[in-house]
Amino acid sequence: MIYRDFQDLKLSGLGLGAMRLPVIEGNDSRIDAAAAEEMVAYAMEHGINYYDTAWGYHGGQSEIVMGNILKKYPRDKFYLATKFPGYDLSNFGKVEEIFEKQLEKCQVGYFDFYLFHNVCEMNIEQYLDDEKYGTYDYLIRQKKNGRIRHLGFSAHGNYDVIRRFLEAYGKDMEFCQLQINYLDWTFQDAKAKVELLREYGIPVWVMEPLRGGKLAALSEDNTQKLRALRADESVPAWAFRFLQSLPDVKVVLSGMSNMEQLRENIHTYEEEKPLNDKEMKTLLDIADSMLEKKVLPCTSCHYCVSHCPQGLDIPALIGLYNEHRFTEGGFIASMTLASYDEDKKPGACIGCRSCEAVCPQQIKISEVMVDFAARVS
Repeated sequence: MIYRDFQDLKLSGLGLGAMRLPVIEGNDSRIDAAAAEEMVAYAMEHGINYYDTAWGYHGGQSEIVMGNILKKYPRDKFYLATKFPGYDLSNFGKVEEIFEKQLEKCQVGYFDFYLFHNVCEMNIEQYLDDEKYGTYDYLIRQKKNGRIRHLGFSAHGNYDVIRRFLEAYGKDMEFCQLQINYLDWTFQDAKAKVELLREYGIPVWVMEPLRGGKLAALSEDNTQKLRALRADESVPAWAFRFLQSLPDVKVVLSGMSNMEQLRENIHTYEEEKPLNDKEMKTLLDIADSMLEKKVLPCTSCHYCVSHCPQGLDIPALIGLYNEHRFTEGGFIASMTLASYDEDKKPGACIGCRSCEAVCPQQIKISEVMVDFAARVS
C-alpha cells in the first residue's frame, strides 16, 4: 500500500468510502453487513487505514454499520472520517445533536477527521452564518476538546463558493475533499479548485475518482489507446494513476461495492505509477472526446446574458445542463438550482431567442432551457 504523509500521520493512499457498500436486494438502506465486514477485514489486512462515512449514506445506516465493524479493531489502527450533513438545510442549528449522535452511531470517542459536508451554492449562506447556526463555532470547540482530531470540508460547489468558504474559514481547514478525476479536471473545474487550495496550503482528498463508475469502462477505441501506452494497466487503474500524478492529493476515496473492486483497487495502490506527459495528454484528450458527445460548447462569453430580458445567467445554466445530461441525472444540477430564485431558473426563459442571435457557438439556448426545465421538474 502506498502511504502519504499528512502532518504526523501516514495515511493510506487509498481510502475505503462507505457510501456504496454492498446491499441486500438492491435496497440502499439495507447494507449487507457481513459482506461489508469481509471487505473491511481485507482492506485492513492490505494496508487501508482510512475509512470515510457520513450521516446520510445508505439512508443513515452507513455510520451504524461501520461503527459495528470498526469497533472490533484497535482504535489506533484506523482513521475514521464523517461529516456534518449540511446538504440538508434542515440540519442547520442541530450540529451538537447530530455530532453527539454520530459518536454514538460510530461507537467512538472521537473522529480522526470531520468535515463540513458538501459546501455548495445551496448551503454556503448557512455555513457562513455562524451567528445564527453556530456550526463552525461548535466544530472548532470539538477540535479543541480533542473529539475532532482534524477538521476539513468537502465541496461540490463552484470555484467562487469554495473561495468564499476559504476566505471565512480557510485558516482552520486542514484538508479538503473534492470530486476529482480526469474527466472533471476541466469539466468541473477541478484543476482551478486544487490550485485555489494550494494557495491556502490545504491538501486534497479525492472523491468520485471513477466518476460514479463512468470511468471504469471506456469505448473500445479509447481502451485501445490506453493499452498502446500501458498494455497491462486496467481502465479503472488509469483513473487512479491520474490522481497519483497530482502532488496535492493525499487520500483517494473509492466507494467500492464488492470484493472484486476492492482487490483490484488495492492492487493498483501497491505501486505508484504516475503518468508521463504523453500519457497525461492522451488521457485528457479521451476526456475531451467523451464530453464532446454530450456537452454543449458554451465558452461563457456572456454575450447572451447582456441580451436576456429575464437576466438569466445563461452560461451557468448551460454548465449545469451539461452536468445533468452527461451524468444522466445526478444531484449536482438539482442541488445547485435549489439555490436559485424561481425567476432565475431555466423555466423562467420566455423563448424570445435574443440570446441566440448573439451566441458565437449558435447554441439553441431557448430549446436548452425548455429541455432543462423539463428534466429537473
